Amino acid sequence: MTVPSGDRPVRPIRVLLADDQALLRSAFRVLVDSEPDMEVVGEAADGAEALELARAQAPDVVLMDIRMPGTDGLAATRAICSDRALAEVRVVMLTTFEVDEYVVQSLRAGASGFLGKGAEPEELLAAIRIAAAGEALLSPAATKGLIAKFLAQGGEYDRPAGSAVRLDVLTGREREVLVQVAGGLSNDEIGERLTVSPLTVKTHVNRAMAKLGARDRAQLVVIAYETGLVRPRGD
Repeated sequence: MTVPSGDRPVRPIRVLLADDQALLRSAFRVLVDSEPDMEVVGEAADGAEALELARAQAPDVVLMDIRMPGTDGLAATRAICSDRALAEVRVVMLTTFEVDEYVVQSLRAGASGFLGKGAEPEELLAAIRIAAAGEALLSPAATKGLIAKFLAQGGEYDRPAGSAVRLDVLTGREREVLVQVAGGLSNDEIGERLTVSPLTVKTHVNRAMAKLGARDRAQLVVIAYETGLVRPRGD
């Protein structure tokens, strides 16, 4: 199904569902297929099947459950996000846990963000649209909070060797913007705080992503923490 825009049809957002609970997948399918700008292109009951379908269908967004039997969502996310042929695929992690070390690992592996399974239907649909548009970080404050809490609890979150050196490639302004991104602020909010236009902020964010090899804003948040540019609070 397509939605007309002027004289040109707009291709619907192609969504792949990956969850070991058939009932939940069915509910997601009904919800997604009810939208004129979305369509479900496949369902997977585990990570291995999700990877296989992602390669076959090239969806725009994968809704990926973290905990599945066999190949779990974390392993599948790593495989999808490291596959150059799937560079345009965005993975949104689904979790029933407020703080889960697998979510952090998934973000580091390239997932675009996460969403609780208890989210309202409107939130789920908005998350799909945001991820498909490349904005990626679905809930900046929540993602920031999750990473901060996990690190503050002493989770097994090893910093890559030479991580501090990675930031040397950034300009002073790009570092400033990265700090604000890690704080969960939007481009408009960062622009107001730094007294620059949102377009200028977007340019700095894109340059930072390119220099640091980040797929999206979610990974920028993780990098800000893992390099020590931003430090978690224990509260």
